[in-house]
Order: sequence, then structure tokens, then C-alpha cells
Amino acid sequence: MKRRDFIKRSALASSALFVPNFLNAMDGEISIPKGVKRLLVIQLAGGNDGLNTLVPFTNDIYYRNRPTIAIKKKDVLPVNDTLGFHKNLKGIKTLYDQGVLSVVNNVGYPNPNRSHFRSSDIWHTASAADEYVTDGWIGRYLDAYGNAPHDAIEVGSSLSTIMKGATKNGIVTKDATLLQRIARDPYFSKVIKHHDATHLSEHNMGYLYQTLIDAKQSAAYIYEKSRVFESKFSYGNSQFGKQLKTISEFINSGLETKIYYASLRGFDTHANQMGPQDALLQTYDEAISTFVKDLKANGTFKDTLILTFSEFGRRVAENAAKGTDHGAANQVFIIGSSLRSPGLFNKPPDLSRLDANGDLIYDVDFRSIYANILEDWLNVSKQVVLGSSIPSVKIV
Repeated sequence: MKRRDFIKRSALASSALFVPNFLNAMDGEISIPKGVKRLLVIQLAGGNDGLNTLVPFTNDIYYRNRPTIAIKKKDVLPVNDTLGFHKNLKGIKTLYDQGVLSVVNNVGYPNPNRSHFRSSDIWHTASAADEYVTDGWIGRYLDAYGNAPHDAIEVGSSLSTIMKGATKNGIVTKDATLLQRIARDPYFSKVIKHHDATHLSEHNMGYLYQTLIDAKQSAAYIYEKSRVFESKFSYGNSQFGKQLKTISEFINSGLETKIYYASLRGFDTHANQMGPQDALLQTYDEAISTFVKDLKANGTFKDTLILTFSEFGRRVAENAAKGTDHGAANQVFIIGSSLRSPGLFNKPPDLSRLDANGDLIYDVDFRSIYANILEDWLNVSKQVVLGSSIPSVKIV
């Protein structure tokens, strides 16, 4: 096969090109690993407006700065005398009341960047604002502690920076069936059967061929292991709901994956914010609350931690288009049954204390949350993964 044709054909394998190692297939019996701690990372991509998510419904500054888009007191789900969740976060409010949700306010980093790409890159790589790092923090976890290709799975269409390491990467796929179908493409078999190692070495193609071999075997494992379990819960018709259903089936089938990643896009609400954000929050709420119910019903919630973040918040004042522009600090949601401080982890934003751009000032460095999860949930060295001794907050 000509090298040009091979590259063209192997583009079909975009979901499988990121599998670095060999893994033997296992039998299809459901066997939930005991004591395996799992982490699901969710990004609300685009910069979710935190002030209209957890609403300071008694704060005059909030209402003065948002004459048209502020959430009315009657439309919030109160958690205390001053704060309440957006009306479309009924499931989140239930998790809060059950003591399995911790809200970390004012999360950010020094010298915040208001570019979507750059700020997402900072959150994905756990780097400082003036550092440019190419490998993600989950990728570095895989480099140091990964034993199998399926240790980290992104449910989506392309591999995000957060999943890429220097020597190992996570797997990306929409579902197990698609991954298996791609891996079983006839061109895989032809290439694997007819490749010549010497020729490949000359053309710097050896690693790519080995990756295809690894992908084929790993896809078979994931498919055979997960196909024996089908969720009985309805996740709705949203793409995000389908992503979480796939992840629930991976978890509940006994897949020994440590970290999952998914994203919900559309939160860049510069104009006419209220309608789009309302719908997105409802999509998130319905999917995440169903996901938790699914895991609880199958006994896997106790070993699962869910982290939800957005690359930045929004400006306190609304703009002329009845939207909000890029801001800085925001809240982070952490869901699990082993939280040290369920409820409000720290004080809400101080709207009388803003930076020069009119943005919330961060109090909690997001990397200190990563450090806590690495050290106290995944039981690995935070310094090995994050590259420096970052103080750890105590959420889990």
C-alpha cells in the first residue's frame, strides 16, 4: 500500500489513533472493580456565567449591573438566605440537599486570560498564565501512572489537550461500537498484515503502525467489556446526555478506566444570554442528575467523583446586547459521596471587590483542586503530575 493511500485511509481511525499500548481483551462478564476510584471531568465550554448559575438574589450590586438579564428571586432555588441555583438546576439542587455536591466559589488563577483557547489550554495543562505547555494534566497522569490504553477515555469526536501526554494519550470515541467498527476497517488488517518494519522505520511510520495495532486490540477490549451492560435510564436526546450515558455504561460494565472527560459547548453568551444559558443549564442538569441516579442504582457512585468547570466566568455587568462578556473567576462543582465539605465550600463572590476589568477576583487556584483530587482521590503524587508543589485544598 502506498504511504499516501495509507494516510488517507487511516484518517478513518481518528478516534483510535491515540491509543499507545497493547491490552489483552478480557471476557464479557460484568465485574465491577472493587475500590477503583474514577474521575469524570466535565467542561462547560465557552465560559458559563456563574452569577446566573448560583444567583446572589439579595445583592443590589448584582441587580444594578444586570438590569435585563439578572435572575429574579422568584426564579431561583434557594440554598440559604442569599444564594440560590438557577431554576433549571433542580437536579443539582437535589444533589446539594443530599450532601453530595460541593460548590467551590471564586476559582481561577493569577493574571487570567480571557481567550477561550488560551484559558482552556491553561485549565487543560494546569499551567500558569505565562507558561506554554503541550501536554495535559490527565496526559501526564497517564505518562506516570497509566497501565493500559483505556485508563483515560474522552467521549467525543477529537482528543482534547487535557488527555494528551508526552508518551501516552487517552482514547477518544463517541461510543464503544463506533470505536470497534473503525478499528475493524479492512484497511487496518491490510496495513497490519503487510507492513515492513524496515521500510516503516525509514519513513518514520513505525510508531503509527504500532498505534493502529494497539488501537485494534484496545477497541476490542472496550467493546467486548461494555456491550454486556445497557443503561435502563433515559438521558434524553441531547448530545451531552448521550455522552454521559456512554460513560455510565462504561463504568457500570466494569471497565477499569480511571478518568473520563466530556464537554458541553455553547456557553459563550455575548448576546441574548438568558434563553441559550437556560437551555444549556437544563441540558447539563438533566444529564448529570440522571448519571448520578444510574451510578447509584448500580453501586458505582461511591467510587466516582465528578468535577465540572468552565474555562472562565463572565463579566459582572451585562453588555448592550443583553449578554455578558468574558470574565475571570467562576465556580466549580464537585459531586461525590466522600466530600469533606458538602454544600458551599467557601464564601460566594464579593461583588464590591472587582478587578480593573470589572471581573470577579479569584480566591482558589484551580490547580489546588487538581492537587486535592490527585492526592486524596486518585492516590498519586500531585507533584509528579502538576510539576510543582501546589497547595491542596481539602474538598475530598
